Amino acid sequence: MLTKKQNLLECIRGGNPDRIVNQWEAFSRVIANPVVDRTLDADGRMVDEWGVWFQVAGQPGRMPMHDMEHRVIKDFDEWEEQLTTIPKGCWDNAAIWEPLQAQAEAIDKNEQFVMATVFPGMFERLHDLGEITETLMALYDSPDEVHEIMKIITEVELEQAEAICKYLKPDALLHHDDWGTAKSTFMKPEMFEEFFLDSYKQVYKYYKDHGVEVLIHHSDTYGATLVPYMIEMGVDIWQGCLLRPNELNKLVDQYGGQISFMGGIDSDAVDKPDWTPESVKEGVYDAMDYMGMADRRKFYIPCLTQGLNVSTFPGVLEEVSKCISEYEAEHK
Repeated sequence: MLTKKQNLLECIRGGNPDRIVNQWEAFSRVIANPVVDRTLDADGRMVDEWGVWFQVAGQPGRMPMHDMEHRVIKDFDEWEEQLTTIPKGCWDNAAIWEPLQAQAEAIDKNEQFVMATVFPGMFERLHDLGEITETLMALYDSPDEVHEIMKIITEVELEQAEAICKYLKPDALLHHDDWGTAKSTFMKPEMFEEFFLDSYKQVYKYYKDHGVEVLIHHSDTYGATLVPYMIEMGVDIWQGCLLRPNELNKLVDQYGGQISFMGGIDSDAVDKPDWTPESVKEGVYDAMDYMGMADRRKFYIPCLTQGLNVSTFPGVLEEVSKCISEYEAEHK
């Protein structure tokens, strides 16, 4: 029997996996940002290393605060005066990495990948600074300014990547960046290529050149039109891919062998406060049937679309894994 790690590699490389890869079983996560101070103030808010304020308390995740009082970039044409907190020169500090190093070293590397986890991604970083609607408008109205900001974001990402590889020595990377909604990408593919492709190629190449064997990109959105760019970036697994909006079975048939896909079990549909074993089973079995998992073992990993090995509501992640195993047992 293959280890979880070996089975994952057989799946994504088109080899001979001996079972379905079940969600995140082959990965052990290490959140790879010791620079940010996650301490909350009295109102349940935090400020990150770029000076972006987030509301955390009462939210399913941290939500950027984009009222004019808290927004970092209020006018993209004046970004140089407004972006005053840039986290350069702070990553290569052995002391801050020690707790994360201990966490990484405790992982059984024969059984699981050490998965460094980085979020937000570079597009998300841009609109965390400038608010999503204004950021998308700036791609049209202030392209030169956006390119300059992206240069800085890329430089910081590369500094972080260098420190991650130096201190954690991961063999897998999970990198977050939502590139659309459930219906479409936020921009035309050509615009994505103009503003973001080169940055991602630089950053992902650095990781691949420094020990990362499996590169996972998370975007729990529609993103079918961006798959060729993911392949060009060096992405091994697109995690979070939505099932029917992306016609995921067709993507696996078209691109399997160049990239693998992980997701398909819609977190919005099954990860709810009133979930039941029956409702989770319905969602899992629907995805497994749609993907033809009675016969498919390669290039697809059934998984919640959420971008971490957790669920919003306790017990859902474990129930999904149980249902995947039961489905496989029933279809042997």
